[in-house]
Amino acid sequence: MRYGFIVVLFLHSLASAQSVNYAHGNESWNADSLGNHRFIVHLGAQEYQKNKNVAQVIIPWRRRDEHPEAKKIIIVGKDAPQPVSNFKIIAASNESGNILFQPSAGPGDYYVYYMPYKNEGRSNYPKGTYLKATEPAAASWLKSTMENRSYAKANAVRYESIDAFNSFYPMEIIATRSEVEKLRQSAAKRDFLVFPEDRMHPVKMNYYLPMRWAQRGASNQFSDTTSRGENFSFQLGIYALKDLENLKLYFSDLKAKDGKRISAKSISCLNTTGIDYRGDSMTKKISVGAGFIQSLWCLVDVPKSALPGSYTGNVKIAAAGRVPQIVQLRLEITSDIAKEGGIDHPERQTRLAWLNSTLAQDNAVLAPYTPLKIENNAVSLLGRQVVVDKSGFPSQIKTYFTPEMTSIGTKENNLLTERMHFHINSSAGDKNPAWKSEGVHFLEQDAGTVKWTALNKSEGLDMYVDASLEFDGFLSYTVKLVATTDLDLDQVNFHMPVAPGFAKYFMGLGLKGGERPDSIAWNWDVAHKNQDGGWIGDVNGGFQFSLRDEKYVRPLNTNFYLQKPLLLPASWGSGGIHIFKKGSAVLIDAYSHPGQMKKGDTLFYNFNLLITPFHPINTDFQWRNRFYHRYENLDSIRSKGANVVNIHHATKINPYINYPFIKWREMKQYIDSAHNLGLKVKIYNTIRELSNKAYETFPLRSLGHEIYTPGPGGGFSWLQEHIGKDYIAAWFVPSIKDAAIVNSGMSRWHNYYVEGMNWLVKNVGIDGIYLDDVAFDRTTMKRVKRVLTANGKPGIIDLHSANQFNKSDGFNNSANLYMEHFPYINRLWFGEYFDYEQNGPDFFLTEVSGIPFGLMGEMLQDGGNAWRGMLYGMTNRLPWSDGADPRPIWRFWDEFGIEGAEMLGYWSPACPVQTDHPEVLATVYKKNGKTLVAMASWANEDINVKLLIDWTALGIDPSKATIEAKAIKDFQEAKLFDRDEAIPVKQNKGWLLIIQ
Repeated sequence: MRYGFIVVLFLHSLASAQSVNYAHGNESWNADSLGNHRFIVHLGAQEYQKNKNVAQVIIPWRRRDEHPEAKKIIIVGKDAPQPVSNFKIIAASNESGNILFQPSAGPGDYYVYYMPYKNEGRSNYPKGTYLKATEPAAASWLKSTMENRSYAKANAVRYESIDAFNSFYPMEIIATRSEVEKLRQSAAKRDFLVFPEDRMHPVKMNYYLPMRWAQRGASNQFSDTTSRGENFSFQLGIYALKDLENLKLYFSDLKAKDGKRISAKSISCLNTTGIDYRGDSMTKKISVGAGFIQSLWCLVDVPKSALPGSYTGNVKIAAAGRVPQIVQLRLEITSDIAKEGGIDHPERQTRLAWLNSTLAQDNAVLAPYTPLKIENNAVSLLGRQVVVDKSGFPSQIKTYFTPEMTSIGTKENNLLTERMHFHINSSAGDKNPAWKSEGVHFLEQDAGTVKWTALNKSEGLDMYVDASLEFDGFLSYTVKLVATTDLDLDQVNFHMPVAPGFAKYFMGLGLKGGERPDSIAWNWDVAHKNQDGGWIGDVNGGFQFSLRDEKYVRPLNTNFYLQKPLLLPASWGSGGIHIFKKGSAVLIDAYSHPGQMKKGDTLFYNFNLLITPFHPINTDFQWRNRFYHRYENLDSIRSKGANVVNIHHATKINPYINYPFIKWREMKQYIDSAHNLGLKVKIYNTIRELSNKAYETFPLRSLGHEIYTPGPGGGFSWLQEHIGKDYIAAWFVPSIKDAAIVNSGMSRWHNYYVEGMNWLVKNVGIDGIYLDDVAFDRTTMKRVKRVLTANGKPGIIDLHSANQFNKSDGFNNSANLYMEHFPYINRLWFGEYFDYEQNGPDFFLTEVSGIPFGLMGEMLQDGGNAWRGMLYGMTNRLPWSDGADPRPIWRFWDEFGIEGAEMLGYWSPACPVQTDHPEVLATVYKKNGKTLVAMASWANEDINVKLLIDWTALGIDPSKATIEAKAIKDFQEAKLFDRDEAIPVKQNKGWLLIIQ
């Protein structure tokens, strides 16, 4: 048997001095039945002769888990077929276990497995349950054992983990109480101890000192070696002897003997300072309770210009009201030059610098969008315009998209009947006081962003309005109400009066996408519902609105919403939203009941608007790019007609969820081969959860809840044994034991994510990403799109979502939840748990197709409904859904020549083909001389329908026209129809007809 590492240590603090080797067992036993850890115990022949019935061993396991006395042990002789049945645990603590056992296999080696578990729950969401301590020993053996106190002495000679990744050595082998006490006594009057540690040994425990530190002792010196230009890092392990508040580090320059230096400005602490995901500087307050450990990760940006040699300096560690300490630093810089900071060696923690990246933070306009233009308080953007009233709110929102959504026209579509405005009933003066506006002032007028401000005054209140509009149609408002006297606010109403023609559809506020009901009454319930607004509109004009607290934090989603829900807005949260017809408008009335305000009190009524559509639909992209959602042989994929391959996680070249950096060489080889065959490759990589295989797991854990969200812990055994507690266990892949942890939401991990994407484009050649739901905001999505499309790269972003309209997800709509990302998405795949049979065409249009937002999509659950899908240009995806193969329809597209055809959906007044039945709809794909008609039925029975054709609009002579159904496997049989013939349509099905 080979072992990954062997270390001999002498344990003087236990009952008898023993030498222990630390190794791993190369997966030589079944961890799912015996656990991940064992000690090899040796019983010598002479000792065995002293007592063949009872042996005693004291195992210095130095374990970090809670309640070791409550966990079962399993003892197996090296060559024995069955475990030892007669044993007794005399005592068990975190430091050691005192065990008596019957050496039934004779002298030699015995294996003591001391953390056996079984996996319960779902295979992808397991619950590792540790087996409870039992004593199966026979009563007669126990009796004789306890009467005879002379036992054969066995020795614990080696600790083994199932593999190197599961090992506790060295950073999770705990110091004993006596060792810790010795350290504390040596600390004299210090308030804390410092244990400098290199980057290859991340601190993993925050309430046990490692044996490594106990033996080495605290130190005020650290030295290491690095290359020129490297992103170097090291740790300062802080062990608090007293409570520490506001922990800070102060670095000096690192100086060489010849006067050369590395500036202190190039040295930072990841835990105390950094750059947030928006690109703003941030500081973090670090506190450490007495008896706890905090790892402080320090980053050194070593200049490429640094001359080789020894550089020395220091770092002062200070805490409020405590005596500071100084650690001397020495960095030996070699003549080597690290490539790109050494990021090709992430195991050296060189990518921690990515957490403070500002890559792609500029708001440069991305294709196909156009620069913003201002004229007379009207801000124009691609296909849309916002006219700003003197109050600062929109007086009109216009779109110019054609109803077909394939182009931008010249006709104005006015979404509002009058300006958006506030009504406030207060005890100061009039019940509904008039606002006096001081006018709007434009502060920033860049190509990507326009910002403005306005001040509105009334008796007793000042309203400060700050707004910004970005090139994609995102309009953000900060509205601050400041009381200039004591008053009661009975009710605050914000009115968005929508033109009825652009209030046809609605989704959100607990409603699935479809035709807007006459009245909607909704109240806040953030504990159960991920709802703070909705989308209202028609296909070629509308907007999403969302009401936000000034301290808004993005909640968790995809099954985790209830564990971190929305923050109830302090202002809006006392009311609700009522949508109803009023006069010539459909009024969105967002109201609240704030109550008393003292002079100087402030309330925020912040909200966001997202103006839709974002751009015309790109039908040729839909016809031309055919996705294959599985890692397979490339020649086989090409032969099936697909040309874009999605590499999911849990595959050979992308094994670990949202961490596609470990098998990157294999991934690059595959992608290079794909490119040689004319195929593109996208990979699964998103933010929501992160594999436990990430090199940075423990540095990220040192940041508290910044990267990982708090939670109940549990899940797969590795998480429980090494992460401990205070996390949420996420997706698990049994075959490779990839155990993910839920991310917190908006954090510096997004900076890392953007840098990682950039690295993958440059070094691996990915053509885009497949997003499996999204847990980041539009700021990060813009940055990702920039790095994916840099230097003319395709940068295809494909978004899948499971239906979010359920209890675990807070009854949200996937399209509503992710609409802020739609400006940068190329295709939707909505998705798992979407019902394509029981929902109507308006649901397809608004929640599934993406068309009102400038997108097109595909279907997933049970293969979708092929006939209904074709109304929106959708098929399912190869080869994901059993029994649903899109290739026959793909071949039909090619035979017809659908690329370049003009799509005229049933929703367009210009659609030249309709049916005589309201529940059978038709979409036209028009070319010169021939037309493809997609028909689909929502009738509750088989029916016959006739086509109502505008022959002039088709440009076809009806006297010479033919109507033909080509044979399409599993879709339709071949058939010719006369011009006036009734066409039989089966329930839930339809036809693809060629008129020429």
